[in-house]
Amino acid sequence: MAKTRPRGRPKTVNDDARSAEIVAEARATFYELGYGGTTMDLVAARCRISKQTLYRLFPSKTDLFKAIIAEHRASMLALPRPTEENLPFDKALEMIFMIDIDEDQERERDAFIHLAISESQQSPEIARLLHTYGARPSRQLLTDWLVEQQRRGLIEIADAASGARMLMSMIFDAMISRPGRPKDWPDRETRLRHLRHCIAIFTAGVQPRKGSFRTP
Repeated sequence: MAKTRPRGRPKTVNDDARSAEIVAEARATFYELGYGGTTMDLVAARCRISKQTLYRLFPSKTDLFKAIIAEHRASMLALPRPTEENLPFDKALEMIFMIDIDEDQERERDAFIHLAISESQQSPEIARLLHTYGARPSRQLLTDWLVEQQRRGLIEIADAASGARMLMSMIFDAMISRPGRPKDWPDRETRLRHLRHCIAIFTAGVQPRKGSFRTP
């Protein structure tokens, strides 16, 4: 006997899944056409959804770009860390900065960075969005993590916020491929050694001194 067709409407995609699809398509469109060349109508058409659905999930192009910034932030810093994690300090930093991601992930990260640099040079508004929803919360997450490591007695650091800035400058300057700048590294392995060297130097600088007071 033929199976009877279930009654009711077809199963719809939930909002989280739909939002992820929209962000992925919008990101590709921003890479192709830039921020100015991308419109909400075009994103809706490429996602094959109604404009009403798009505007319900993302009320403006700014909101859509902010979602892409937040997604990119997660590809730069793996924070916050699991509460049960118990790695050596230097190994935890390697995990946080994801210094050994694969080439596909690296290309995706570089594509956004190139877009961000290009658009920031043309628009103060884009530069503000990147700072407010990208750099600043990333630095705060890293600062909070350093404070927690100090609370646990694993490091000594006089200014965690300054330490976070220092780490991000060292690691991201070596990790990020900037448009128009010649490649600094002959291969990925050389760069990886340099990144580990940076982490080792920072780790040595914040090691607790013998006889120092540790917060329980």
